[in-house]
Amino acid sequence: MTPSSPIRVMSPEEIAVNAGARAAPVKVPEPGLFAERALRLRQLADGHAMRDYLLFVAELAQRQHELLKQPRALKLPDEVLINGAMVGGLPPVEAQSHPRDAVWREELQALLTAMRGAAIPEPAQALVARLAQADGGWLEQQAAALLAGGGPGLDPAAAPLIAAALQVYWTRLVTGLQERYERSDQGENVAPFGMIDDPTVCPCCGSRPVASITRVAAEQSGQRFLACSLCGAQWHYVRIKCTHCQGTKGISFQTLVDDEGKKAEAVAAECCETCGHYLKQVHMEKDLQVEPLADDLATLTLDLLVGELGLVRQGFNPMLILGEAEASLDGGPGAGLDPPGRPGAPPPDPGGR
Repeated sequence: MTPSSPIRVMSPEEIAVNAGARAAPVKVPEPGLFAERALRLRQLADGHAMRDYLLFVAELAQRQHELLKQPRALKLPDEVLINGAMVGGLPPVEAQSHPRDAVWREELQALLTAMRGAAIPEPAQALVARLAQADGGWLEQQAAALLAGGGPGLDPAAAPLIAAALQVYWTRLVTGLQERYERSDQGENVAPFGMIDDPTVCPCCGSRPVASITRVAAEQSGQRFLACSLCGAQWHYVRIKCTHCQGTKGISFQTLVDDEGKKAEAVAAECCETCGHYLKQVHMEKDLQVEPLADDLATLTLDLLVGELGLVRQGFNPMLILGEAEASLDGGPGAGLDPPGRPGAPPPDPGGR
């Protein structure tokens, strides 16, 4: 498949003229977040070159869903701190500065226990077993690197499993704060989540988006939301606007086309020639089943082709870390495994083929 020619899109002025009623600017993660992701990954895996890896992540997402349904004691930040963050235009539970409760490692151990009973290939099972024995200090170092967007020392092979636990932990944080607010005397407190000073990062946890999604439901029809790569929240963002430099000039879209010349219109890369960055968009009007993280993961070919144009990826997908396995070379749990997404490597395949 090759990239198509740029698509003609409406100007920001045309978007404004045609805009309907605005939906709530921030959507906290829904209970079915991980189940929908697992379903979509299984759909996308059929006949896909990355079939084994997509099915592996689908199994992981299903276990995340089951874990999220189980209650777990979680200490929520004080309401005064939450109110202060919102008044200051900051994300209330910012991923890099929020003091992580060790309970996230309990989430990880529960996920690893569940994955040992999953139908995953032997190399993935071996990684699960090694990670279950990992030192707590090493796990915290890996978490810090992941939350920094893929910092030095990150083990790409172990990253998806660690990221899955962090996603469950932060999803619990965000939904717990929202539920506490809804149970309280709302006149006494500022809502925990709303738009913040930096619209390019998650207003809940400050993480980068994995992709954006244009919706079709009722008042949200045609509106664009950025999807958080960590907590699963979504927040409104103007269409035809770069998510890196926030410019509106020089925006074009690239899509994949099949051998018959048909465009894969459900997923496109929004490219900014001003700053040289891009972010994928998934379109519900083209496919109602799209899911930002799943569809981003399944369109790695689009990343490779857009990258050949010299553009830099703005989105972050913790299920596919592009980089060398620095930590693996130091004897971490991923030692000896080919990290998914290593430059020059074939698509990730936990089946070992």
